[in-house]
Amino acid sequence: MNREEVERRVRRLRHDRVPYVSATVVRAERPTSAKPGDLALVLEDGTVEGFVGGQCAAETVRAQSLQALMTGEATLLRITPSARGEETREERPGLVAVANPCLSGGTLDIFLEPAFPPPLVAIYGDAPIARSLRAAGRPLGYDTRGVDVPDDGPVSIPRGTEAVVVATHGRREEDLLRAALDAQVPYVGLIASRRRGTAVVASLEHPEGDRVHTPAGLDIGAHTPGEVAVSILAEVVSERARPRADAAPPPQPAGAPVTATDPVCGMRLVTGAGTLWAEAGGRRYWFCGSGCRTAFLSDPNRYLAPSRA
Repeated sequence: MNREEVERRVRRLRHDRVPYVSATVVRAERPTSAKPGDLALVLEDGTVEGFVGGQCAAETVRAQSLQALMTGEATLLRITPSARGEETREERPGLVAVANPCLSGGTLDIFLEPAFPPPLVAIYGDAPIARSLRAAGRPLGYDTRGVDVPDDGPVSIPRGTEAVVVATHGRREEDLLRAALDAQVPYVGLIASRRRGTAVVASLEHPEGDRVHTPAGLDIGAHTPGEVAVSILAEVVSERARPRADAAPPPQPAGAPVTATDPVCGMRLVTGAGTLWAEAGGRRYWFCGSGCRTAFLSDPNRYLAPSRA
């Protein structure tokens, strides 16, 4: 992938709300196959798209990128060669240094920057307040999008939604609110008068009905649609900053790293998409590259001897 292809891919990932890590080579000490400016994208499932070095370097980038997706922190990854079977690792603020026993070339410095989709606010309805809310959220970095309301059948809540605002003025309000509560959306708001909103929430007969904010928005004396939109966004921000005490812990990313050790060179790597493997004695073993896999298949017992455990 060249830089233009990577940029197109980034736009698609952002549109599809897919987290990823941007890995950019910032320094290469010869001999290395990568050069400064080379870059790759690492997805949640461990897929590496682009080029930041050979198979051994890519495996280290994959493992550390998946870790970055869990912590949300950018870091500088330094990969240096070491003696076979003597992989070492050092962590300092902003820097992770890995001595890779499989790397035959020089040292690589690669900047890893995780990127996550912006908070998603799903807005149902097309009233003036809903339109103002869609416009007001974007400068704050929120994905404020209108969602169609079907005339009948089930209603859907987009995956990853952090806030739902119902502004349909009576149309399928109960169905939308129940769906949002069932989906455990952190913020659920209903645009209605206090009297009507209280009646709608009571009709839900939902065990978490008290989580519905109605009238939606903080009491800032708002009158115009734009002012009401600001008050709702302020309430969303406030709720995101104060997570519920009874909320379940967030699930780990789908790409949470599962590691294994290459039985040939001793390198630690991440199993999954794109990682070579082979079976021996009813067990699966993972490899950093084709050379180690070929060596293993030629004589598995050599690498599975008790002395290597």
